[in-house]
Amino acid sequence: MNSRRIKVLELGWEFPPLINGGLGVACMGISRALSSKVDLSVIVPKADPSAVYDGFTLKGLNNLDHATLRTQEEGYTYESFSVVGKAPVNLDPYACCEGTPGHITFTKEGKLLFSKVHEADLALFSGKEDLYAGDLARKVIEFSKICAVMARSYDFDVVHAHDWMTYLAGVEVKKATGKPLVVHLHASQFDRAGADARGWIYDIEKYGMEQADAVIPVSKYTGLVAAGHYGIDPSKIFPVHNGADPVHVFHSKKKFPEKLVLFLGRLTAQKGPEFFLQIAAKVLEQTDNVRFVMAGTGEKLRQLIETGAFHGVGDKFHFTGFLNKQKVNELLSMTDVYCMPSVSEPFGLSALEAAQFNIPAVISKQSGVAEVMKGALKADFWDVDMMAKHIIDLITDEELYKRVAEQSAQDIKNSSWETAADKMIRVYHHVLGW
Repeated sequence: MNSRRIKVLELGWEFPPLINGGLGVACMGISRALSSKVDLSVIVPKADPSAVYDGFTLKGLNNLDHATLRTQEEGYTYESFSVVGKAPVNLDPYACCEGTPGHITFTKEGKLLFSKVHEADLALFSGKEDLYAGDLARKVIEFSKICAVMARSYDFDVVHAHDWMTYLAGVEVKKATGKPLVVHLHASQFDRAGADARGWIYDIEKYGMEQADAVIPVSKYTGLVAAGHYGIDPSKIFPVHNGADPVHVFHSKKKFPEKLVLFLGRLTAQKGPEFFLQIAAKVLEQTDNVRFVMAGTGEKLRQLIETGAFHGVGDKFHFTGFLNKQKVNELLSMTDVYCMPSVSEPFGLSALEAAQFNIPAVISKQSGVAEVMKGALKADFWDVDMMAKHIIDLITDEELYKRVAEQSAQDIKNSSWETAADKMIRVYHHVLGW
């Protein structure tokens, strides 16, 4: 094996402190862990120019000078992508809704009908608009074009692209430089829309994984999705579980005497919030010594509030809306049981975060984190009776509660970003032939 330190160019879409979504948190954890083991450079659409990161450089397109970019662009011809004929103008990557196909088109040879980067293209990443808002398809394509130009001035051995928004950029960089491509599958359109998922996002995911030299899904479960629903060669799939950042663990006293059961996540169909409501109703049929809290926001919120009233759990069921990290930790500090009934969960980092607070978890079998948390109580996402039984058992059986909590604490000891980084480096060596 070549002992030289590998040089990695990482392409991300979210990065704290500007964006603190799940993808951004994971990319931050991965970057920090990798930076002590490889020479790392990171390109994202938006970066805080005042932020300083130890061990790696971070460049945001919002901080680029167009004149400099045009100079770097001279003589470059975009290979681009034959993956689609037209790109939808409006996309919602969480609700899996795609708008009407718009003006971004490709030739049969896969050449973009527009080529050079204009100031208006760069301006897509400089305003206050949410990266997922507006013409997301155009942002994804412009990001790929700009990354390909920028990559020519970087010295690196392998490019590592995170999730579908950066896959086209990863492919374009690979074609521009000849360097091997590793794509990271944090979540898929299959998870968001089900087995019948198709459309532009699905096509990009499939195309990116096909063009990649290696695919890193966040779990074996997600690796099976890549192989089974996207037709990706299993020999180039290398699952790597997520880690969890260390947190200051503390405990707070609740303002009510009942046990607290928590759901934490986006209120989308993928996360199974409707099942959480059904679980709550079944638990409350047998005991009133429990309150349920749903923390998060999303397109299902209004419907869930109405459904909650219908089930008659309104006085025992609380919606918090969006919570920042500090508020989430305050809520975890007083939680008795964590419940994650996800329909299809690539990993489920929030379950690890709950385990850090010594909270026993009831999670769906359709999740990647179930591979890591051996001691958690599990059930199929649709089996609300079993989920409810697990919760009742935990809040009524002190011995079981203690045993599950202790096992969860043991399970997360090996769930670090450093462990994940070591596995990623082995993937780099594989694609480089070192």
